[in-house]
Amino acid sequence: MPTKQAEPKKSDLQLTAVLYALSDETRLQIVKSLVKTEEIACGYFDIDMPKSSLSHHFRVLRNAGVITSRKEGTALMNRLRKADLDERFPGLLKSILGAA
Repeated sequence: MPTKQAEPKKSDLQLTAVLYALSDETRLQIVKSLVKTEEIACGYFDIDMPKSSLSHHFRVLRNAGVITSRKEGTALMNRLRKADLDERFPGLLKSILGAA
């Protein structure tokens, strides 16, 4: 079984990784949904694609430090790391979401 890669610490967030994660329309849609609520389970996103493809997008966002995930029973709950992103890259998230 593959080992889970740890989410980067706030101080380790890299601008290029965050920009790459937010450059995909599906991942941007996930982030837009997370801005509107505190946490959402993976299965509650209204995105029409195979589960394996959706898992890939969540992994990219998590590895870049854009989201954090935690297990709750059988669900994987996702939350936007807005405070960390705003502190590390002031205005970036607001600017990208405003332009999208």
